Amino acid sequence: MLDLGGELHNLHPGDLACGGQGDRFTTLLGSCVAVVLTDPRRTVGAMCHIVHAAQAGRGYAENLVRNSAWGDIALDLMFAQLRQRGIQPQLCEAYVYGGGNMFPGQFGGSHVGAHNARWALDTLAHNGIRVLHQDVGGSCYRRIGWTVGPGAPEVTAVEV
Repeated sequence: MLDLGGELHNLHPGDLACGGQGDRFTTLLGSCVAVVLTDPRRTVGAMCHIVHAAQAGRGYAENLVRNSAWGDIALDLMFAQLRQRGIQPQLCEAYVYGGGNMFPGQFGGSHVGAHNARWALDTLAHNGIRVLHQDVGGSCYRRIGWTVGPGAPEVTAVEV
């Protein structure tokens, strides 16, 4: 990963971060999904580590703390951070990673990782955000690293 002397953001489940050119983002995924958003000039970027697709029961959730482990909340917060930096999220481009089946011997077709990945891709499409690359599914862990700038995120598959 290119080191331009920027700030390092090592994301854990439920974390999100936004940074400028040269900042670095890393995370490790299993069934969780990482969404990377960047402006077309690659001067600003954001990443989130989604644990659950969307928060269930939004009606009662207003009394709960906004938890960015839920995809809908994470994307809302990422969009707000991008807007604070003068970037309209709908003009961003995305990368989506993760959504693996971490227990392939127990779960065949439908599993939480597939649900998380489908939700992320559908939600980005619904918001008009173009996905430049996706690496989802399978039964491996993924280590993601990205430096805000012209390059794409680096993905390393780690088999279980």
